[in-house]
Amino acid sequence: MIDGTAGVSGRREPAEALLDDPAALAEHDPGGMLRHTASAGAQVRETAALAAEANLQVLADEGRPRAVVIAGIGTAGRTGDVLATVAGPRCPVPVIPHRSAGVPGWVGAADVVIAVSASGRSPEALGAAEAAHRRGARLVAVGAPDSQLQSVAERARAPFIPVPRRAPARASLWALTVPVLLAARTLGLVKVNEADLAETAARLDADADRCRPTAESFVNPAKSLALGLAGSVPIVWGSSPLATVAARRFGDTLSANARYPVVSGALGEAGRGRVGLLDGVFGGLAEGERDIFADPDEEEPSGTRLRLVLLRDGGLNPEDDADEPLDVEERRADAVQTLAERRGVRCDVVTAEGGSALERLASLVAVPDFASIYLALAHGLDPMAVPAITEMKELANQ
Repeated sequence: MIDGTAGVSGRREPAEALLDDPAALAEHDPGGMLRHTASAGAQVRETAALAAEANLQVLADEGRPRAVVIAGIGTAGRTGDVLATVAGPRCPVPVIPHRSAGVPGWVGAADVVIAVSASGRSPEALGAAEAAHRRGARLVAVGAPDSQLQSVAERARAPFIPVPRRAPARASLWALTVPVLLAARTLGLVKVNEADLAETAARLDADADRCRPTAESFVNPAKSLALGLAGSVPIVWGSSPLATVAARRFGDTLSANARYPVVSGALGEAGRGRVGLLDGVFGGLAEGERDIFADPDEEEPSGTRLRLVLLRDGGLNPEDDADEPLDVEERRADAVQTLAERRGVRCDVVTAEGGSALERLASLVAVPDFASIYLALAHGLDPMAVPAITEMKELANQ
């Protein structure tokens, strides 16, 4: 008989007091996921410097490409989503995230492929880099130094941006994203300048300080968000394309770090059907049984309930010709908050701050990143060591 709990530890009920005990947090986080996540600002600065040392100019020598394909899986794949969103609807060429091995059949000499892998050995990135080389497409690779991916880039005489492997891929979003953005800037697809990078790094540093382990729950936005989500089924919706990237990122980290099932996506998509979850057995039907006179901070939950997290981005420039104008997105977000309130479904709102698209994205990602780790720690889970991931890789390679 297979033991389905082999390597699994932790507790079903969260220990809220643990989050305000820095020594206990350190004990339950032996791999240092909190520390790695706090390095996001440093990741921006370091990889911007490493990208500056790479010979990216060769990408631009042949002019504007027909299309740009960003090949990678997991967090590496999210870099393509970030690029597509930061480039925006006025981007002069298609920006296509690709999460399968190889490249789309139409890719050829007129295109650029950016292969991304934190380890430098993911089959998706390696297959894409090899295919790009065979087809004569321009290639740039981003990943761990002295890796298989670097070897492929060297054979193809393509730029390679080394990203030191200091943390798991899911804690290296910014280390992987910045080189992709700077490669795209060289091609004339995005306007990301040094000031944008500096402000984004500063924003990530500031949020890391706000979310530090020694900050108590009532002043720590990440701990507060984690405690609100504890025991719930989280629904994370983004009000704009930029906020949707952050929402999907939060879904990734809640699943991997805290082992929570999550519904995440765009608020526009939710309005076409998924908003009905607010009426369901974990939403309005469950909340309708709650004692309306009870203290919400002392009330014991009677079952699993939804918890809505709404990521709002009010910084979109109306002149960007977006498919969803700013006022439509804002009205939709207001409507969903009202619906949640009417049904008694509790809702947390994270609002974007900053001038550039990249800084606004950072402001929507940082606190949720920390919240996913604190939620794992509250359940006694090591956010870095995920037995199921290791076992899946072993089984798939048999």
